[in-house]
Amino acid sequence: MTSSIRPRALTGAVTTFGLTVGMLMASGTLSPADAATWPTASGSKAVTSTISVSGTKDYAMLRLYGSGDLGTGSQDEDQGPILELAPGAVVKNVIIGSPAADGIHCLGACTLQNVWWEDVGEDAATFLGSSSSNVYTVNGGGAKEASDKVFQFNGAGTLNVSNFAAQTFGTFVRSCGNCKTQYKRTINLNTIEATYKGSRIAGINTNYGDSATLKAITIVGDTSKKMIPCQKYIGNNTGAEPTTNGTGSDGTYCKYASSDITYK
Repeated sequence: MTSSIRPRALTGAVTTFGLTVGMLMASGTLSPADAATWPTASGSKAVTSTISVSGTKDYAMLRLYGSGDLGTGSQDEDQGPILELAPGAVVKNVIIGSPAADGIHCLGACTLQNVWWEDVGEDAATFLGSSSSNVYTVNGGGAKEASDKVFQFNGAGTLNVSNFAAQTFGTFVRSCGNCKTQYKRTINLNTIEATYKGSRIAGINTNYGDSATLKAITIVGDTSKKMIPCQKYIGNNTGAEPTTNGTGSDGTYCKYASSDITYK
């Protein structure tokens, strides 16, 4: 992917936008539907080199933003993340500000609880690891301004995303289409609010046996229904751009009923 530079404020503005799904707030409890708003940061901290996290880390709504080598605001796929989580790590209650670098990397199974991205860099979070038993969990939070992907699923296993809002993005979650090492990947999305503009909710590779199950998906502002709930691809391990392989529910790769998609 060709790198591109987008102007970014150092800390990112905290703006409030309505979300119609229940979100995990700083208390760790689900807020009622229609009541969640973008959180207010408790403070801001510049991050000049990737922070390694193991165990459980609660940031108490601190905003972390890139500076120095992490502060270019580019779409460079080789840039480092703000946070790198060891297998089994849990991160709670954090705001990733702007510049966001490559967001968060999970080196294995991980949990992201109530994590918010004010202005996504290359990706909000990337999930890595070679074990088919890995489970990556995203519960609560939101992301804005992802010019490409919100969640990049490069590793093996299962990714569960729930109670999450995304506003202005390319693809909400993508199973890697051209990684050097490919795996079967399972994606489960439940209670997601996707506000247009956005191109795709899920992108999966049928030739590797991927699947995406969509439940309680709310698409906001897409009056022409341009956003694709589930895009199928033929993935590869050569680095070439993958070809598309159809869209829509089929019960095997893309799993959802028409009642699982609500337009507002």
